[in-house]
Amino acid sequence: MAAKDKDKEAALPEGQAEKPRKKSRLKRLVIILAILLMTLGGAGIGAYWWLFLRTPVDEVPAVPAEAGAEAPQGAPGKAPAPAAPGAPSQPSPGARIERQSDLPRSGGLVLPLPPVTVNLSDPGGRRYLKLGMEVEVNADVSAELKANSARIRDAVIMLLAGKSYGDISTPDGKVLLKAEIAARLNQILGAQRVVRVYLTDFVVE
Repeated sequence: MAAKDKDKEAALPEGQAEKPRKKSRLKRLVIILAILLMTLGGAGIGAYWWLFLRTPVDEVPAVPAEAGAEAPQGAPGKAPAPAAPGAPSQPSPGARIERQSDLPRSGGLVLPLPPVTVNLSDPGGRRYLKLGMEVEVNADVSAELKANSARIRDAVIMLLAGKSYGDISTPDGKVLLKAEIAARLNQILGAQRVVRVYLTDFVVE
C-alpha cells in the first residue's frame, strides 16, 4: 500500500505538489509582516506620547551650598505666617537664597546667638530640637543683636516650631534652614547684615 501511495504522489503534477508549500510560506510571510507592523506602530505611538503628550516633571531647584538670603519683601510690620504642622517647609516668596560664591565677603566677623530649644511639629510633639548658632556678618552688629535678642529668639522659635524632623534631618534640609534663619535675622535688623549662619549645636531628641 505504501508503495502505491508513493506512486500516486509521484504521479501528481509538479505544480499541484508545490501549491500547499507556497500557501504555507505565504501565510508565514503575512504573519511576520503583521507582527512587524504592530511592533512599529506601538513604537511610534510610544514615541509620540513621550515627545508630545507626556507632562514633564518639574525640576527641583538646587539647594545652595551655604545659607544666605535677602529679607522677604512683605507688608511692613507683618511677620511671615508659620507653616502648618507636618507640611514641608518652603522659603518665603520674597526671600532669595544665594550661593556661597555669590555672597559678599565679611572679613571673618562671626557673632554668637543664644541657643534655642523648641518642640518640633511631629505628631505628638515628642521630639525637640536644641539649636546653637553663630552668624557671619558684614558689619559689627553685636549691639543690634543684643537689643533685638527677644525678637530674634521669637523669630527662630516660630520658624523651628513649623518644622518636622523630616524637614531638618537631611543635609539639604539643614542648608535650607540656615538660609531661612538668615532671612529672618536680616528682616529684623533691617539690612543685609547676616551673610551666613553656622550651626554650632544641633541635637534632636
